[in-house]
Amino acid sequence: MHAWIGYVGTVLIPTKAFWDVDLYRWWMWQGLHEGVWPVLSGDWVYPAGAVLPMLAPALVVDAVDTRAYAVAWTVLIAAANAAAVGVLLRGTRVPARDARPGADGGVVGVVTGPPGHDPAAGAWWWLAFVLLLGPVAVGRLDAVVAPVVVVALTLALRRPAVASALLTAGAWIKVAPGALLLPLVLVVRRPWRDLVLPAALVCVAVATAVVAGGGAAHLTSFLTEQGDRGLQVEAVAATPWVLAGLGSPDVRVVLNQAITTWEITGPGTAAVAGALGLLLPLALAAVTALLAWVRLRAGDRLDTAGFLARGALLVAVTLIVANKVGSPQFVGWLAGPVVVGLARPGAAGARAWRLPAALVLVVAALTQWVFPVTYDGITAQQAGPSLLLVLRNVLLVVLAVVVARDVVRTGRAPATTTARVSAPAA
Repeated sequence: MHAWIGYVGTVLIPTKAFWDVDLYRWWMWQGLHEGVWPVLSGDWVYPAGAVLPMLAPALVVDAVDTRAYAVAWTVLIAAANAAAVGVLLRGTRVPARDARPGADGGVVGVVTGPPGHDPAAGAWWWLAFVLLLGPVAVGRLDAVVAPVVVVALTLALRRPAVASALLTAGAWIKVAPGALLLPLVLVVRRPWRDLVLPAALVCVAVATAVVAGGGAAHLTSFLTEQGDRGLQVEAVAATPWVLAGLGSPDVRVVLNQAITTWEITGPGTAAVAGALGLLLPLALAAVTALLAWVRLRAGDRLDTAGFLARGALLVAVTLIVANKVGSPQFVGWLAGPVVVGLARPGAAGARAWRLPAALVLVVAALTQWVFPVTYDGITAQQAGPSLLLVLRNVLLVVLAVVVARDVVRTGRAPATTTARVSAPAA
């Protein structure tokens, strides 16, 4: 499957599918041959840690060769995904008797539901997801953090410190994984030691490396580098204008040449783009409040593993729905929580995840049709491709509602199927 996507990205439609990968290659060529490194030599659109996965293929093949770098990048993603699947299969397989609390201060899900489950269900679903999402599931930086999220969520209840370090490291590659700490902090007994301290150590390590390389002034540039961008045409919030543009010459899709992004302009779009900058953190705060309410109300009845996976999915879909940027690779953020949720043991595993898992697969398939298949039609404001984008966006909103409902239901799990939080006293 990865070989097929690599073929699409390197042979069939490289300029559409793997354009970003070639940009990564160019940045690394500048660093290796001219000493001009992202972050160290100037402001950059990505966090500093993104240099590492971009550099890895350039250390194996000559960064001058576009196709060789793209092939090496594809192999890197395939290897990372394979390693994550290995952790997933081992981490979600339970013995015949119930798992017991770990001795390291972590929390362990104790499942007393029906015996027998297939931890490979999550892995098979992931392969289907990547295939349906297409080139952006491999040929973008988000493909690097997807396996990191899978591993972190798999280990979160047994090794919360490791999960925290992984999610923080992922955030220094692409910001989104850091937000997945929000549901985890609500179920860990000692969050300062098990979550805050590992995250802080990772941040200190990254900051020290950047400062030592002379890039102190650019360490946080990724937070402001795209602050002035407009409303991207694929963003969920752009949906009304996408529809209006089919019949109104006042609504147009234009190219922001500074960042090579297609944005939609028309009456009110600038105001909405500005408002979303404030709405996104408010939406995350509201999601956190909902999760905290469910956690407090459930008490000892909480299905901890289900709560964590569904909470992570709710955070991920909120990051997409409330965002003025609608890049297709963002859909990859949905994969990790679903993969781990499907692989969970007991009745609360695959069966309870059927609807959100199916919705995410449909969203992935529609996203590939949006980009790269019909993207030229969307930028040309053609009816068919534009309506396809509208359908995808509507399903993202439906997914958010479904997941929020499931989070609330997780707090009502009966005691006989609850995955309890258990850890030794401090």
